[in-house]
Amino acid sequence: MEALIPVINKLQDVFNTVGADVIQLPQIAVVGTQSSGKSSVLESLVGRDLLPRGTGVVTRRPLILQLVHVEPGDARKNDDGGREGEEWGKFLHTKNKIYTDFDEIRQEIESETERVSGNNKGISDEPIHLKIFSPHVVNLTLVDLPGITKVPVGDQPKDIEVQIRDLILKHISNPNCIILAVTAANTDMATSEALKVAREVDPDGRRTLAVVTKLDLMDAGTDAMDVLMGRVIPVKLGLIGVVNRSQLDINNKKSVADAIRDEHAFLQKKYPSLANRNGTKYLARTLNRLLMHHIRDCLPELKTRINVLAAQYQSLLSSYGEPVEDQSATLLQLITKFATEYCNTIEGTAKYIETAELCGGARICYIFHETFGRTLESVDPLGGLSTIDILTAIRNATGPRPSLFVPEVSFELLVKKQVKRLEEPSLRCVELVHEEMQRIIQHCSNYSTQELQRFPKLHEAIVEVVTSLLRKRLPITNDMVHNLVAIELAYINTKHPDFADACGVMNNNIEEQRRNRMRELPTAVPRDKPPAGGAQGEQDGTGNWRGMLKKGEEAPGSGPGSPLKGAVNLLDVPVPVARKLSSREQRDCEVIERLIKSYFLIVRKNIQDSVPKAVMHFLVNHVKDSLQSELVGQLYKSGLLNDLLTESEDMAQRRKEAADMLQALQRASQVIAEIRETHLW
Repeated sequence: MEALIPVINKLQDVFNTVGADVIQLPQIAVVGTQSSGKSSVLESLVGRDLLPRGTGVVTRRPLILQLVHVEPGDARKNDDGGREGEEWGKFLHTKNKIYTDFDEIRQEIESETERVSGNNKGISDEPIHLKIFSPHVVNLTLVDLPGITKVPVGDQPKDIEVQIRDLILKHISNPNCIILAVTAANTDMATSEALKVAREVDPDGRRTLAVVTKLDLMDAGTDAMDVLMGRVIPVKLGLIGVVNRSQLDINNKKSVADAIRDEHAFLQKKYPSLANRNGTKYLARTLNRLLMHHIRDCLPELKTRINVLAAQYQSLLSSYGEPVEDQSATLLQLITKFATEYCNTIEGTAKYIETAELCGGARICYIFHETFGRTLESVDPLGGLSTIDILTAIRNATGPRPSLFVPEVSFELLVKKQVKRLEEPSLRCVELVHEEMQRIIQHCSNYSTQELQRFPKLHEAIVEVVTSLLRKRLPITNDMVHNLVAIELAYINTKHPDFADACGVMNNNIEEQRRNRMRELPTAVPRDKPPAGGAQGEQDGTGNWRGMLKKGEEAPGSGPGSPLKGAVNLLDVPVPVARKLSSREQRDCEVIERLIKSYFLIVRKNIQDSVPKAVMHFLVNHVKDSLQSELVGQLYKSGLLNDLLTESEDMAQRRKEAADMLQALQRASQVIAEIRETHLW
């Protein structure tokens, strides 16, 4: 099982090569307040001085520290200066450069921190990767995080507390992470910020280990017995006490090895019953054991995650396509695929079917039978026509002579006016279908032919060709729809079978009404006895044109002494806007209304049937049939190949990143497979 940690280190190396953090590997995150002794704990585990020190926030970037145990015989490496050492370090950002001088490692950490985070004590979430090889360490992966702070100091950002807290939570929220909560023994454990933040993401404490530092700095007369026994703050993974080097020890260059010996002597003297369960060496062994068991528990889920990601990146890489070798064949293939997908979207056989809204042929069908059909049905056959309008049209059609019958000309004039109202919704139907044909272009670009995203100029050219083709067909289709309405207006077919049947029923009803009125009329009055009303009308002037004048009012120009006395200017007489219609006028208007409605419904039915057919023939089907030939004719030219098949600037980079990540995932899968073969899992 000891070999599990090197396996995780190997996986970490695999993913470090692609600079990705897609897999949350098991690791140990060190959390604590400033000056709680985090750096001293890490240096004790390494056995060397290698971390920057100072006041305020010193750790300003996460430091991923991989400790790799090597056998003493293999522990000989030369650095760039020719110096040989049995312990050495390597940074990810310096590639294969070897450091045998740990002072140089400290300086490199400081310079790399300032390079990214600047000099103003700001922090960054971009980690520094350091690997230490030594025969004196156990296999571990540790993450040193910035110390928790409350108040900005100097030129630190005002929100430094929030920044550090968010950075810590980002790492310890990883369910595969063991939290090493560091707290000084000379502070109250109940107020430990490290344990508080650990409980936010690990309320049960299943992956939290507490480390109590500075046991030798407690007040006289006190000890940490209750704390170390877990009586104050119980932690499931346990509490381990350690003794750090003081600042004086560091200034006097006291070695870590000497400090560990002094720590052992202190524990034997102060806590003899707990000495074997505390101290730096016990902490290293405990962390190693916890990490191994944690890795073992995480591996099944880790394997599944790697396999899923590998499939996703394989699909992504396939969508990017291979580098172009035969430009002519590639161009023709892309054009053909786009044209096929465009037609399939109209036919409803596309590979990618939209589920959020209607698209393609389904939307065109909806436009024909729902939008256009309902709009036509909502058009009132007599809309915009009043009874006075109809009566006026009848009178205008009779000329100077009173008519005995309803003139047919008035019917034609009125019904043409109503039929003309069907043209606007018909043209709107063409416009809606044209818009949907435009939308299909974007749909195919986004879902069906992802290869086009590799070649933005080709994509633009295809969109331009299809848009131009649709633009050319639009006026032709509009003209045809306009002609359909014009055809209906050109000849009012009163012999139409449906119209003739309606007229026959109507005539029978009118004849029946006429007979009923004839029966109700009184007997005729003798010619030599005018009706009383007529005589009265002549007496008071209401039976002739003088009845139009008010009583006591003279006609214009008929005053005393006027040569035109007794004459009237009819143009000056106001025509009544509304009046009660006579029975004949009412009958004539009803006849015209019924005829208009009957004929209008016939024409509307014809338009509702013929407009979709015209749109399909002149626009939709024509574009479908000629799309590929139009694209080939416009784009398949030798002079355009290089320009059209120029990849976008970032496509090659994205293809390389996807290929590298896929390769890394495949290597990670092989590493896990090796674990199965060696029965480590």
